Amino acid sequence: MTLLEISGLSKSFQAGDVVRPVLDNINLKVDAGEFVAILGFSGSGKTTLISALAGLISVDEGGVIYKGKEIDGPGPERGVVFQSYSLLPWLSVRQNIALAADAVHTKLTKAERHALVARYIETVGLSHAAERKPAELSGGMRQRVAVARALAMQPELLLLDEPLSALDALTRAKLQDEFAQISQAEKRAMILITNDVDEALLLADRVIPLTKGPGANLGPEFKVTLPRPRERSTLNSNADYIELRANIIDFLLLQEENTGKPAIEKTQKVVALPQKQSAGAYVQEKETAFDLAKFSAHSAKAVTAGSDAFLKLSHISKVYPTPKGPLTVVDDLSLDVRSGEFISLIGHSGCGKSTVLSMVSGLNPITKGTISLDGTAITKAGPDKAVVFQAPSLMPWLSAYENVALGVKKVFANKTKAERDEICSYYLAKVGLAGAKDTLARDLSNGMKQRVGIARAFALSPKVLLLDEPFGMLDSLTRWELQDLLMDVWSKTKVTAICVTHDVDEAILLADRVVMMSNGPNATIGNIMEVDLPRPRTRKALMAHPDYYAYREELLEFLEAYEGGANPAPEQLEAIAAKRAARIARQNANLGAAQ
Repeated sequence: MTLLEISGLSKSFQAGDVVRPVLDNINLKVDAGEFVAILGFSGSGKTTLISALAGLISVDEGGVIYKGKEIDGPGPERGVVFQSYSLLPWLSVRQNIALAADAVHTKLTKAERHALVARYIETVGLSHAAERKPAELSGGMRQRVAVARALAMQPELLLLDEPLSALDALTRAKLQDEFAQISQAEKRAMILITNDVDEALLLADRVIPLTKGPGANLGPEFKVTLPRPRERSTLNSNADYIELRANIIDFLLLQEENTGKPAIEKTQKVVALPQKQSAGAYVQEKETAFDLAKFSAHSAKAVTAGSDAFLKLSHISKVYPTPKGPLTVVDDLSLDVRSGEFISLIGHSGCGKSTVLSMVSGLNPITKGTISLDGTAITKAGPDKAVVFQAPSLMPWLSAYENVALGVKKVFANKTKAERDEICSYYLAKVGLAGAKDTLARDLSNGMKQRVGIARAFALSPKVLLLDEPFGMLDSLTRWELQDLLMDVWSKTKVTAICVTHDVDEAILLADRVVMMSNGPNATIGNIMEVDLPRPRTRKALMAHPDYYAYREELLEFLEAYEGGANPAPEQLEAIAAKRAARIARQNANLGAAQ
């Protein structure tokens, strides 16, 4: 039975004399009990669509029909969970949920409403925190309250607008499982807006991408017939899942190609330098050249690319004082990073990934052990250790160019103004911002701001590049663009790099080795996985590589082994790594037999 129908829905917004089309002729039918995931990216109108379905905004054309009747405003039969949870800070968990239940269920007795609230507090796993205020809760717990509040209204349709995008990987996985259980147990229809392909495939009966705006429409429908319940590690070995995932990502990548944006370096020709000169490159354009070797302020004195222990972490620990006594976040961690190597650092929230990065950067003192870079102990921060954070931290009153120039002026004080300008302009062009270099930082999109942050880091010509979840706040398509961009610039400089991430696919795409952290406190290295996949890497080529899903399976199983604070035995971790080796050997044998 059709529960909801979207018919010819279009919506535009007007600013002064400019009319911006957001949604154009959206048509969709959703059945009772069905779970539909809509993949939406920045600027595609996903929040506008959810707001229209909830009756929170009016539309220009078409409409939303619920049970045969066109909606004319919000209603309790359509519950909404937004990305921001909007809880009342002076009320407890129970009181925030009861506020919605009391407003909707006026015909129920007080005892019945109390039981309803208690039921959904238990459903989202917050019985132990029912009397806490929002300020006492983590971000994931607050989002659970928002979900319980929507469920307590007992809507027939639950509208979810990227409710998990700001959460860490473990919390996100737990809430995904809860949505799946609620959907199946209560047969409640759900429409999920997400930018995560794996989240959509884990939860939905149908996955439908929104095309890129302005004037976004619904793309082709992908039916998900994978059996339930769906386990992440099991899905990774499912041929139907692999094919479906590849088809969806191919469509999304095609959207990127059709945006009309100029390709990076479309007018540039890259010529590799002979090895005896440098590991860098010349970029030639119109008879001029930019010599990376010439503008290398922090080149290693005696270390050649690929040598051992350019960056050396020796038995490092970090201890913080707390009212309950010392808290050891990182404990006796050792790692040798080769010159020019790219390391991905992955693990659950609280495992000390960012703490390790902050100690390497010199921003956070080491409690025990030592860290050396190019033979010199790290005791303080400096431009030889460039950091790109999740938030780009730009000066909003300065232009993109001026933000990059701030560091360049200090690092290259011995260069002429023209030479410093050449450095800034080169890296801004490399990240696709040549035409926006004079735009103030406050007027840039989040993706463009992060491009400036990447340009600024590379322009310092650092000995080591440190990236702390640099794309974690961005939608998938923007994240993919910037991952490609990062790889492109890194391939020219071969700067030693460490990237903290919670994204399994990002870790494999970027790294020569993936370093997996055990749970905190007292976190250390749980496992190290060599990524023997050819470079240069593209997302499409990786997914087509026969070994890719074996690497992915190892990371997923490692994270699963440490889930919920578990402490797996070394034998279990060795078995996970051996499984990848066996899978690759089996695939190679099958390929050989087929040939």
